[in-house]
This record gives sequence, structure tokens and C-alpha cells, in this order.
Amino acid sequence: MPEFQNPGFQERQQAAARARSAALAKYKARPPVEASVLAERAARHAAREKAEVEKRAAAVRAKEAAARAKEETAEAKREQARQAAAVAEAAVKAEREAEVQARVEAKAKKREERLLWTEDDRKAARDARYAARKARQTRR
Repeated sequence: MPEFQNPGFQERQQAAARARSAALAKYKARPPVEASVLAERAARHAAREKAEVEKRAAAVRAKEAAARAKEETAEAKREQARQAAAVAEAAVKAEREAEVQARVEAKAKKREERLLWTEDDRKAARDARYAARKARQTRR
């Protein structure tokens, strides 16, 4: 079996030139493309591009509609939260006002009762305050 001989630079260059000329001959041997075929290809290409553009536009519209719907839902939730907070705040305010009114009424009732106290009642209240003060001081 003969040994493989590495081709030299010129041999490689000649082989490449032969391959190029063979490819060119093959290309030139092709029959010319008819105008009707070219027009049909261009029409198909244009139709495909138009469909692609419409598809993208529909996707963009759908995405925008979804974003609008999502924003409207979020806004509705925020509005519900605002309304709930306002109701809660009104309830707290009403509760505070009720407490203040109850304190005012209790003070007024206590004042009326004190007007009816006798000297012995006043002494008993004073003694109770004194005993409470002493009890607080002994705890320290």
C-alpha cells in the first residue's frame, strides 16, 4: 500500500480552483427561474410577513388588555382597602367618642353624688384615699 503523500500548497490551490469552477458550472447549468414563480414566491413571502405582523399586533393588544385589566383589578382592590380603612377609622372614632361621653357622664354622676354626701361620707372617702396612698408607699 502506498504511503499517503501530503499535497503541497500549489496542489491544494489547484484543487480549490477546480472545486470553485465545478460549483460555478453547476450554478450556471441551472434553468432560469420564471417570472411567475418569482412573483408567487414574493406573494407568499408578503403574505407570511403580513400574517406575522398581524399576529404580533394581536399579541401586543392582548398583552395591553391584560395589563389594563390587571391595573383595574388592582385599583379596585386599592379602593376597597381605602373604603375598609375609612370604615375602620370611623368605627374607632365612634368608639373613642363613646368612651369620652361615658367618662363625662360618669364624672357628672359622681359630681352629683358628691353634692349629696354628708360629712361622714366625705370623711370615709378621705380615709380610703389615705389608706390607698399608704398601701402604695409600702409596696415600694
